[in-house]
Amino acid sequence: MGKIKVTVRGGRLEVDEPINLPDGTELEIPLPDDGEGPMPADEIVRVLAAMDRIEPLDLTDTERAAWVAERADRKAREMAAFAEQSEEFRRMWDDPIPPR
Repeated sequence: MGKIKVTVRGGRLEVDEPINLPDGTELEIPLPDDGEGPMPADEIVRVLAAMDRIEPLDLTDTERAAWVAERADRKAREMAAFAEQSEEFRRMWDDPIPPR
């Protein structure tokens, strides 16, 4: 038996279908991790090992220049879009009759 399905009702576990376990059998049920709290040591080891396997990103001068230019272009587009949206919101706020 690999898994059983249970439902929590009133703080108790109710088995959804009969299971073939002798009376008095103790089960340890891991609870879902909420992501809070410190990371377990074995998980830290796995994460650090995975990070060590990542190869460094080496860019040529041409690639770096293209990347910097693309970032500058994207920033300019985002700033222009923000200015347009801000102006549209200002007009909506100032307009006494809301659009239909």
